[in-house]
Amino acid sequence: MLYHPDKHRDPELKTQAERLFNLVHQAYEVLSDPQTRAIYDIYGRRGLEMEGWEVVERKRTPAEIREEFERLQREREERRLQQRTNPKGTISVGIDATDLFDRYDEEYEDVPGSSFPQIEINKMHISQSIEAPLTATDTAILSGNLSTQNGNGGGSINFAVRRVTSAKGWGELEFGAGDLQGPLFGLKIFRNLTPRCFITTNCALQFSSRGVRPGLTTVLARNLDKNTMGYLQWRWGIQSAMNTSIVRDTKTSHFTVALQLGIPHSFMMVSYQHKFQDEDQTRVKGSVKAGFFGTIVEYGAERKISRHSILGATVSVGVPQGVSLKIKLNRASQTYFFPVHLTDQLLPSAVFYATVGPLVIYFAMHRLIIKPYLRAQKERELEKQRESTASDVLQKKQEAEAAVRLMQESVRRIIEAEEARMGLIVVNAWYGKFVNDNSRKNEKVKVIDVTVPLQCLVKDSKLILTEASKAGLPGFYDPCVGEEKSLKVLYQFRGVLHQVMSADNEALRIPKQSHRIDADG
Repeated sequence: MLYHPDKHRDPELKTQAERLFNLVHQAYEVLSDPQTRAIYDIYGRRGLEMEGWEVVERKRTPAEIREEFERLQREREERRLQQRTNPKGTISVGIDATDLFDRYDEEYEDVPGSSFPQIEINKMHISQSIEAPLTATDTAILSGNLSTQNGNGGGSINFAVRRVTSAKGWGELEFGAGDLQGPLFGLKIFRNLTPRCFITTNCALQFSSRGVRPGLTTVLARNLDKNTMGYLQWRWGIQSAMNTSIVRDTKTSHFTVALQLGIPHSFMMVSYQHKFQDEDQTRVKGSVKAGFFGTIVEYGAERKISRHSILGATVSVGVPQGVSLKIKLNRASQTYFFPVHLTDQLLPSAVFYATVGPLVIYFAMHRLIIKPYLRAQKERELEKQRESTASDVLQKKQEAEAAVRLMQESVRRIIEAEEARMGLIVVNAWYGKFVNDNSRKNEKVKVIDVTVPLQCLVKDSKLILTEASKAGLPGFYDPCVGEEKSLKVLYQFRGVLHQVMSADNEALRIPKQSHRIDADG
């Protein structure tokens, strides 16, 4: 009714009203038809423009249309799955830095260049795997690895085919070969025994110059409660062992207790990880592992440094292993691991530098490199988004301005009615990006005046906004695409000033007593 052309005599306002009225009419035609409404609910505006809907039977219900959409989605997902390789890789570089803390000064003091510590790379390991879906149930996996340590190296390549036999299990057949070992044949089976219990069995035959080496590993797992899993593992072969562990994983913590009895390694291990609920997904962890080989204490932390990267560092202190610093970087599906061996002895200086050094380097890099890079990257993305939506934003702005002009007469009558009853009067309202603190004083405030559109939505001295972006309201548009927005309202109710600020997607209901501005303030 507000945009009906017959309600406006001014030629310019009449033209603007016709354009907005047509938009409302199109929306009504879509939403009043059960079929087109179901398509819009699933696909959005893009779905209405898709070809082929004219052949859909008119007698189909929204539920049937939704089922058809979900079927098409599954087919598209299967095609997408066939094209995906899902690459995974690990690069590990072992570094020997014991010369930093344990030097042979007396024996080699006359050797040229001995004044500089010798830091060497003593081992490397590279592994990579890719997947190739063959059908909806079959997947081929190709993997390989290369390793070298102290001048000696080797590698292997493996090919596996995995088939999902049912919703309860799958099987995998593996073939492999390497330059140090002969052919490898393996079979892995996974099966859900009950809704809370599953078993995994891995059988392997390794052929070498010493003969055939069979191996068998079986893992039985059970859900003890919502957040706790219990595992029982039995391994038979070159290194036979029995291992049992309990893992409790919650939103804020990860706790593990494990006990292994085997040849040659038997140990008990306890580890705890605390997960901070921050945007960087910070985690701190610690563990104690004691067995026939000695005792190892580890502590460390990891943090998200970008959208797809997580950086972590762990200090390992043990007897007789000494002190090591392990640095790990996860980048999407790739892992880069750098274990640095600092000393064979328990030297306090090595423990101190292994703990403090990474922290100092991280905070320096975060402040000088990572943070400026992420800020610049965000600005580039926002600028690109603004450029791609510039024409659309301009059109929305023109529509909003036209809507505001058409609202003037209705708003005048609403204000008169509200004033007569001492009701709700919107004094001022702004929508967009607000900058209040001094730390962001260099940022530009980007807000628009939405006093008239909000007053137009007042009915019976109430204003109710749902949990949706305010940019879609009549008379609104997005003044800062891609940035966080808020709505700030200064209103008068019963002759008293009130003020409220709400987030863009936050529901808002006014008036409220909590919005009242104290007379002294």
